[in-house]
Amino acid sequence: MSGTGSPVDDDLGTVAQRERRQRILDAATSLASEGGFERVQMRAVAVRAQVALGTLYRYFPSKIHLLVSVLGEQFAHAADALVRTRPPGRTAADRVVHVLARTTGSLQREPHLTEALTRAYVFADASVAREIEVVTAQVTRMLLTGLRSPDDPRGVGDPDEHEVAMVKVIGDVWLASLVQWVTGRLSAADVESSMDVAVRLLLRGD
Repeated sequence: MSGTGSPVDDDLGTVAQRERRQRILDAATSLASEGGFERVQMRAVAVRAQVALGTLYRYFPSKIHLLVSVLGEQFAHAADALVRTRPPGRTAADRVVHVLARTTGSLQREPHLTEALTRAYVFADASVAREIEVVTAQVTRMLLTGLRSPDDPRGVGDPDEHEVAMVKVIGDVWLASLVQWVTGRLSAADVESSMDVAVRLLLRGD
């Protein structure tokens, strides 16, 4: 493992290591689903994952590293599903709105989990850079399923400069809306409405 971040899949050389990491992620997901950010205590994660506490810290140096890794996994599953069944819509704006509505709806059905993952993402500092990169890559994949037409030969890889800029702005606005929903400042309907307006303004003419 290099740096202070947690090991990603490419760093985990054996099947046993990958399975252990997955048990840890599953345990954290389960605990977060039960009681949000505060419910996820590293000792409780270790017990549920059936690993030693020291082993857990070798995989994930902190609760923030762990929960941001869970967020990356959640978004990877969402991106995989969107790649398999591309979002409907005549325009890029229509498709991106669909992507965000679908993903936001899934997050809102798991309020405790979403609260935990959103808080961890907001609290993440420079030491969590590798895990944040994974999250960013998966958000990019999700949004590219909407930004690009289903018959685009590039699929959802190799975004150009314009696409990178669009993904960053849309992703930042989306995260801000999720934070406001988690903290009770926006309703679920408000999030959907604000994202619809933001996306259509940003992608006007695309």
